[in-house]
Amino acid sequence: MEPRLQRRVQRYGWDLAAPGYEGLWGAQLAGVQAALLAGAALRPGERVLDLACGTGLVTLAAARAVAPSGHALGTDLSGEMVALAAQRAQQQGVSNIGFTRMDAEQLAVADDSVDVVLCSLGLMYVPEPQQVLSEARRVLRPGGRLMVSVWGERARCGWAGLFGIVDAEVSSEVCPLFFRLGHPGALARLCADAGLESVEERRLPCTLNYDDGGQACDAALTGGPVALAWSRFTEATRERVRGRYLASIAPWRVGSGYAVPAEFVVLAARAPPRLA
Repeated sequence: MEPRLQRRVQRYGWDLAAPGYEGLWGAQLAGVQAALLAGAALRPGERVLDLACGTGLVTLAAARAVAPSGHALGTDLSGEMVALAAQRAQQQGVSNIGFTRMDAEQLAVADDSVDVVLCSLGLMYVPEPQQVLSEARRVLRPGGRLMVSVWGERARCGWAGLFGIVDAEVSSEVCPLFFRLGHPGALARLCADAGLESVEERRLPCTLNYDDGGQACDAALTGGPVALAWSRFTEATRERVRGRYLASIAPWRVGSGYAVPAEFVVLAARAPPRLA
């Protein structure tokens, strides 16, 4: 997919997914988000940049960790996600925080101005993840920290059949090469190429639990990366896609619900220290 089109698909797809995202994915992703934040080891007074922040779940936790004198900025390509995140911060009374719509491949952030860059499950969607990591390296102060998480290997994510099922109904791939960063060492190599150091990568297995088929389909089809394609399907196409997706996760049916295996990769890295 041409990069400009890919960005457009992601932007408007996540705009559509935004209203239901937290209800469908908040609990499912809590474990990997906690691992990301634990690895970041945030301290009061630090400045944090959260890329692909979505509705601000990680950004809000980061802002609390660096309070009262620190600050967290959440950025996302989706304007609807950013608006919801800002609303949540206001409702929760978190004031040392900001949100703005921004392309992670072209950060409007000054060089050497950030202590920690976070990116939770966003790097798989950008056309040029190497550029995002290079931008993270640029904005980090010397010795600053980067924490990134992505989905793991395709074979270890039971829901991975979703993309092929949706792609069969549209003219181009919805999420090309989505699992490429989940291959062992792939994300670490990109970080090293971007000039980041002390790269450590670990795998985090998990289970996505759904009460029933309707909940499983809503999470996959309306609350995630295929939301734009889904919005354009006829009802007949939607029924066909639902049926094929439920068939693909049938091996993990438990009673009326589903317990679908998945895997994340969590990576820690640092910007090089300033030379004496």
